Amino acid sequence: MNNLKSVGILGTGSALPEKILTNFDLEKMVETSDEWIVSRTGIKERRIADENTATSDLSYEAALKAMEMAGVTAEELDLIIVATVTPDMAFPATACILQDKLGAKNAAAFDLEAACSGFLYGITTGQQFIATGMYKKVLVIGAETLSKITDWTDRGTCVLFGDGAGAVVLGEVEEGSGILSTDLGAKGEGGKYLTQPAGGSRKPATIETVNNKEHFIQMGGGEVFKFAVRIMGQGAETVIKKAGLELEDVDYLVPHQANIRIIEAAAKRIKLPMEKVKVNLDKYGNMSAASIPIALDEAVSEGKINKGDHIVLVGFGGGLTWGAALIKW
Repeated sequence: MNNLKSVGILGTGSALPEKILTNFDLEKMVETSDEWIVSRTGIKERRIADENTATSDLSYEAALKAMEMAGVTAEELDLIIVATVTPDMAFPATACILQDKLGAKNAAAFDLEAACSGFLYGITTGQQFIATGMYKKVLVIGAETLSKITDWTDRGTCVLFGDGAGAVVLGEVEEGSGILSTDLGAKGEGGKYLTQPAGGSRKPATIETVNNKEHFIQMGGGEVFKFAVRIMGQGAETVIKKAGLELEDVDYLVPHQANIRIIEAAAKRIKLPMEKVKVNLDKYGNMSAASIPIALDEAVSEGKINKGDHIVLVGFGGGLTWGAALIKW
């Protein structure tokens, strides 16, 4: 293993749409209340992309910021990975659209789909290319415009989701720092609990699928919640152990921002006080693959994460999937 290079995050960036949709706005749209949403999820508002903004547009903004922080030009990028469940279109890949926008003519590009775990799948994949010496600089983006596939008449789901993009540039770092361990997993039998049923080869778009609202997010919230509470803590524990560290060595937790109760359960499992946990779902809701990189970018810009800190990133999502990483900053 010693011939593998150490890989870390050289820069972070994020992008959010301007439009804010509050719980009070939602009260006028569906039968719900601010009190109900906050008490059950912790969400107060979310960002919504306008009709002219696609996932690649938010990705582009986030990418420029991450590249600027990393001091990396578009020509230096070897690979672009975009993790998303809301690509601009089925194909070409949103990563290819982004490659063209950035002018990253030397980069390979592909999309990766692991729902809310997508960013962790993305950085784990990007890490391998650099560790083996195949590539030097990899841009990984988690980006979503979930508002485009949300049924705004379904009060069980429409209160949860928001839009945004977060980006990181991965590169070689000094030995012993960077990404120390990762853990990925899937539980395919739970896939039915979080789906967008139509639009693929199983159920191509028809008048019926549109009328039946099968192109929107459908969720069995109770089952997803039970899975998440268990797997978030478990995933965090796994990467801590894999890195040869103890719970008390962890300085900061950046979890997937889906539900405050799930985040609190994960923090409790690894004995971390909430002041050492990044929470921004009150402002942005659940942004799927974008939530962890945006939370990470905010924590970095707020000075919550400093050189030498041990950071745990952990998330879960449709698939069902999960992912975690332990990084020495």
